Amino acid sequence: MTQKSDIRAEAEALQAIFAGAVPVEAPMLVSADTLLDLYGEDIRGRAFTTHDPDRGELMLRPDFTVPVVQMHMESGAEPARYTYLGEVFRMQDAGSGRPTEYLQLGYEVFDREAPLAADAEVFALMLKALGDLPVRAVTGDIGILLAAIEALRTIPARKAALRRHVWRPRRFRALLDRFTGVGKSAKGRADYLKTAEEKGLAAMIAQAGPPIGLRTTDEMSARLDRLRAEAAADPIDATEAEMLVSLLKTKTPLSEAGAALQNIAVDLPGLEPALEVFATRVRALREAGVPVDDIPYDASYGRTQMEYYDGFVFGILGPQPGQPPLATGGRYDALTRQLGDGREIPAVGGVIRPEQVHAVREGLA
Repeated sequence: MTQKSDIRAEAEALQAIFAGAVPVEAPMLVSADTLLDLYGEDIRGRAFTTHDPDRGELMLRPDFTVPVVQMHMESGAEPARYTYLGEVFRMQDAGSGRPTEYLQLGYEVFDREAPLAADAEVFALMLKALGDLPVRAVTGDIGILLAAIEALRTIPARKAALRRHVWRPRRFRALLDRFTGVGKSAKGRADYLKTAEEKGLAAMIAQAGPPIGLRTTDEMSARLDRLRAEAAADPIDATEAEMLVSLLKTKTPLSEAGAALQNIAVDLPGLEPALEVFATRVRALREAGVPVDDIPYDASYGRTQMEYYDGFVFGILGPQPGQPPLATGGRYDALTRQLGDGREIPAVGGVIRPEQVHAVREGLA
């Protein structure tokens, strides 16, 4: 039976590769309000909560990145590199067998002058830390997807809705179908608006019976106004929507991804600036020793993980399919803006799960 001391020893050995970074601690309890503002109510299903009479609702930290970003934005120098090692806590599905408490080892870089080199640095160090194991890596880029949404010729409200649901693939596709004017969702909204125009909102509410939700009549009226504005706008161009779907399906070696994405940019010309950044990053990765010819690029990778990633993302996987990743990471510039009270700095980081690394190592023994 694996002892916790064995896993901690594994973690401490791995942390040596980040020797140039400043070791930091993070509070075990973090403000629930902060996490709820960032991720919405969904975070409650993934975190353990408690209440303090003075500090209000708190959560056992589900991740180190948020408290480390808060610490840096309050008093950090620039550029900065941090490393940390400690327990994180996640609710798990019943019967999954996954631990609710485990060690997380991380490395975070805040660098305004060379953000793409920082992407390459973090990924290369993670690969180096796990290089003696039979691992598989995968990369993605949430920034490309966000840029593609911004390139759509449609109203800002639709773009905002698509951006908000990037990390919920099924909801994202339903919205895209609705905005393109296809699917059950589009028909349902059209029927709802027709009924609202014929009967009036007040009559519909009265017919539905006593209110049992939290929305007020004014909020429902405002939502109806938004739906009217959306319905009045032209549908998203079918070719543009098709290109967005094609982008999401793109899977290719990282070294060939730029060419594949350029083909999509023909019909989404607003994507070009993001592709220039992408090409520069691939060159930085190659210069850092990352084997870009052998590592896959999956445009949809990272869409079901923590929602603060907004650029380059990566995962390092073990030899057995279905295992939790050994390491994950990515860029989260927007998070620094959200937590920085108007200040921001490009930031990227990655985490390693030492117990997964130890399990792989034991399986090879």
